[in-house]
Formats: sequence, C-alpha cells, structure tokens
Amino acid sequence: MPIPISAIAFYAIATIIVASALIVAFSKNIVYSAFALLGTLIGAAALYIFLQSDFLAATQVIVYIGGIAVLFLFAVMLTHNIEKSVGSNPHMGLRTVVPFAFLVLGFLIYAAVDHNWNIQAVRNSDPTVHKIGNAFLNEYLLPFEFASVILLVVLVGAALVARREIGARISQREES
Repeated sequence: MPIPISAIAFYAIATIIVASALIVAFSKNIVYSAFALLGTLIGAAALYIFLQSDFLAATQVIVYIGGIAVLFLFAVMLTHNIEKSVGSNPHMGLRTVVPFAFLVLGFLIYAAVDHNWNIQAVRNSDPTVHKIGNAFLNEYLLPFEFASVILLVVLVGAALVARREIGARISQREES
C-alpha cells in the first residue's frame, strides 16, 4: 500500500518544525536561533494550510513572521557585540535537561501510540476567510467593535505614558 502524499507532506512539515525548534533551543549563536525561529513559524503556517485553515495561516505569516520574528531579527542584528554578552539566566546544564527531555519524549510517544486516533475525511474545503468576515460583520459586530475601541484606548494610553517619560527625561537632562 503506497503512502499518501498528504502523509508525506505532514511528516516533512513536522520534521522541519522539530529541526528548527531544536536549532532554536540548542544553538549557541543567537542569529542562528532567530533564523531557525523563522523556520519554526513558517512550518506552523504550513500546518495551518495543510489543515485548510487559510485565515490562521495568513495571520501566522503576517503577525508572527512579518512582525515579531522580523523585529527580533532586527534587534539581534542591530545590537553590537551580542555574541559576547553574558546572559542573566543560569545555565541548567545537560545533566538536568536530557533526562527531562527523554521523560517528556517517552510520555509523548506513549500518548501517540496508546490513543485510538479517529481519522475522518475532509468535510469542508471552502476558504474560512469569508465565513470569519461575515461573522465579524454580523453576529459578532458589537464585540469586535468593542475590542477595537479598547485596543485604541490602550494604544493612546501607551503613547501618552511614553510621551510623559520622554518629557521627564528631557527635563532631567536640562536641570543637570
């Protein structure tokens, strides 16, 4: 019996995610870790596409890859001598981490093998963006607008607090 192409695609994506996550966790170079984080996040977006959840995949790409990971990369690359910096967190050491990792891995393998997986056929392959957009503009319009107003108030408040702190720093410099 030949292996389905969907199973091959899933295992390839899962392998990329796990390999990238291991590089993030075990790399001594922070730039390599940041680029491996991009690989992990892209793999998660690919899993969303594989699960036919196009809205979540687009959100993953825009928010996490486009925003957070790129911001992290810029912060790492613009920081001078970051390779020579000493971290403030103590290093746990491999003697503590390896047994715990094998314990977690054993538990995950046991849970995967022991569980009776109920595989069902794909029910609906329509894009989800249209349904989510209609839900936001119909039955969830009031909570959506309420959340928008709250986020706007938080943004204005953060700008005012930052402005006051900058003003206080400038006045302290002028006094000295």
